[in-house]
Order: sequence, then structure tokens, then C-alpha cells
Amino acid sequence: MNRSTRARTLTGTALALAAAMTLTACGGNDDASSDAEPKKQTKSSEAVAVKNPIVASYDGGLYVLDGETLKLAKTIELPGFNRVNPAGDQDHVVISTDNGFRVFDAARQEFTDAEFKGSKPGHVVRHGGKTVLFTDGTGEVNVFDPAALAGGKQPEGRTYTSAEPHHGVAIELAGGELVSTLGTEEKRTGALVLDKDNKEIARSENCPGVHGEAAAQGDVVGLGCEDGVLLYKDGKFTKVDAPDDYARTGNQAGSDASPILLGDYKTDPEAELERPTRISLIDTRTAKMKLVDLGTSYSFRSLARGPHGEALVLGTNGVLHVIDPETGKVEKKIDAVGDWTEPLDWQQPRPTLFVRDHTAYVSEPGKRQLHSFDLDSGEKLTSVTLPKGTNELSGTVAGH
Repeated sequence: MNRSTRARTLTGTALALAAAMTLTACGGNDDASSDAEPKKQTKSSEAVAVKNPIVASYDGGLYVLDGETLKLAKTIELPGFNRVNPAGDQDHVVISTDNGFRVFDAARQEFTDAEFKGSKPGHVVRHGGKTVLFTDGTGEVNVFDPAALAGGKQPEGRTYTSAEPHHGVAIELAGGELVSTLGTEEKRTGALVLDKDNKEIARSENCPGVHGEAAAQGDVVGLGCEDGVLLYKDGKFTKVDAPDDYARTGNQAGSDASPILLGDYKTDPEAELERPTRISLIDTRTAKMKLVDLGTSYSFRSLARGPHGEALVLGTNGVLHVIDPETGKVEKKIDAVGDWTEPLDWQQPRPTLFVRDHTAYVSEPGKRQLHSFDLDSGEKLTSVTLPKGTNELSGTVAGH
């Protein structure tokens, strides 16, 4: 097994287990998924009205909660390991199921007829008024305007199929350029850019193990590599070199309010599971990387951005760190949950951070709880105890 292959996996046995996994990792892990037939929704509880819905997955289903009160509005049984992502409007979320992406109307608390079938559904990216889905098992990219989800119909939009299937990601920019990763199931090397007619206009294969993306102020895209970050800016690629020979920044979070990207930072290609304490701040203006040691580890579900561009990191010490991305200074510490340890298996629950506007939602699966916090004041808004501990956490997000 070569070093790049080891770095793609979160555990030493991930490749051997890949065929048995139900979904590909889409947040810093590259485990593959099976082509099993999807498990259908079996039943659900009666729905009640909700404001700004929050959707959390648990082992065997979904919880829909009111975003203000955190009151549990509906329970939907959906067997299998399911992932939740904002769809890009105020009503819907995208659920990654066993064999494709399904659109869930969180406001009405029911699945719509919109579905993008394909094995190993991967990353869901929202940017510039478009939502982009990457299906790892086929290499297919689907781009649509989330406004087209209204009425529960299948949205029509742009499509592109990668040269070879791989655990990839794509994002469409304001000018219609589509940035999409390059690679195979065994090796990923970089990215290409297509114009609005799907004609290739730029390419870089200087990003080993490319994984994940984030967009910064000014329509700049960053892609994580195993030796830094690859930027696409003003029509060309630029490499941001990491200070270490091996330095994987496979998970990033961006903000339209900041020219600086937030990323993780892992330096041990041999680790079964590395628990880093440093984060990376990538300045897209200067193509420089700054490292900040938080003194606590975190996971791939720990990174987010605040309404003013703040860098947010949920540590395993239970603290939500609010960081000034310009200086790297931790400006605020919010005691969010108790101490926790990242599990070896990426599919296992751990505290998860989801941010919408000025509110941070933090799950605490060990206590079956979900909390909300005001990011400006740092005060806890409310908490709820659920029937089961949750895994992934998302919600409706209008405008992006």
C-alpha cells in the first residue's frame, strides 16, 4: 500500500472494508460504498409545523426538528447509513442513501420525487446559487438551481461525467466555470476546469490525494491536497505549499465574508487515525498557509464558518473555538459539550457542528442531546434530548 492510498483511508483496514460500506465518506474520508439496493422508507410519525428545519440522522432514520425550539417534529425511519446535506434553499435537504441522492422536503417533512441515482453518492456543494452533486461510483456531476426543487419535481440542470469514477468533488463558479477533481478509484491527482459549455479551459495535476473543497471571498476555490492546497483563482491554478512534506488538508470550510479558508491539518500518513490539534488557515490573497495549534483535537465534522467569516472549530475538549481567520487568534470559547473522543470508524457518531446564520448547532450523541448557541453572545439558546443519539447534522439553508 503506498502512502497516498494510506492517507485516503481513516483506518488501516478501510480498504478491506470498503466494499461493505454503505456510503462513501464525504468529509475527509475516502471509504467506498456498496451497490446494494436502497432500503426504502418504512414509516414515519405525524408531522408538526417547524421553522427553519434541522435534520439529524440516527442509526435507522432521520429526526426533523424545529430550528428555533429544537422540538422534535417528526421521526422518519430510513434504514442504512444516511448522510444529510443542505440543498441550498429554505425547504429542502439532500439525503445520501444507499444508491443515490434523494431530496427531502424538510418543511413538509417528506421525500419528494427528486432523486439522483448512482452508487456511492459523495460530496454535495452549494455555491453561487447552484448546488452540485458528485456521485463517486459513476463520476457523474449534477448541477442544479435549488429553486427548481419547489413543487417536489426533479430539477433539470447541467451534467458532466468524469473520465473515471473516483471519490471526487465539483463546484460551479459565478461565471459558469465548473471545477471538478481528477482521479481514479486508486489515485487522485488534481482538478480541471470546464467552461459553461463543458469545454476544458484549465487543468492542474499538482494536488496528490485531492479531497474536499471550499470557496472563499471573491469566488476563489480551494482543494485539499496531501502537500498543501490547490487554489483556482482568476482563471488559473495556484499551489499553496504546506510547511511539512506530508500535510493533508482534506477538509475545508469557506465563507463569502472572508478571503481565508479554514482547513484541517494532518501530517502522519501511517496513522490509523490521526487526531490533529493544529488547523490551517489558507490566505487566498497571498497563497500562504498559517498553522494554529488549538491544544485539542477535532474531527472532520468539527469545522464551520460563522456569519462574519469567523473560523469555527469544535474541539474534543467540548469547546467551540471562535477564531479570527486573519490573525489566527481564538477570540471566544463556547463550552458546548462534554469531552469526547473521535471514534476510529468514520461512520460512528461523534459531536457534530452545523452553523446557520448566527446559530451554531452542536450534537452530543453520547447523551442523545442537541444544543443550539448564539455565536455572537456565546450563550446557549436551548437543548433537547432525543430518543436516540444522532450522527450527522444539517438543515435548510436559504441563499449561498
